Amino acid sequence: MNFFNFTRDVAEKTGQSHATVDAVLRGSLEHIREVVAKGQEVRLPGLGVFATKARKARQGRNPRTGEAIQIPAKKAPAFRPAAQFEGAVNA
Repeated sequence: MNFFNFTRDVAEKTGQSHATVDAVLRGSLEHIREVVAKGQEVRLPGLGVFATKARKARQGRNPRTGEAIQIPAKKAPAFRPAAQFEGAVNA
């Protein structure tokens, strides 16, 4: 499902205008990105936790040449689903 169809469905379920749902959802997602980029967690009950995970520097291989390369340390976004969400997906 694409973003447009998702916001349209939410608008129908909540009785709000599509424009209102679109603006709120885009604003919420932008705020989640900003908070996680600062290294903080965002917990959404029943859905899960958006967080930042640290990845250590490591050695890898260039797939074309097989040459050893150094992959630098970095932070990566992570999502841990809530038990309720996992249960709904696996039901």
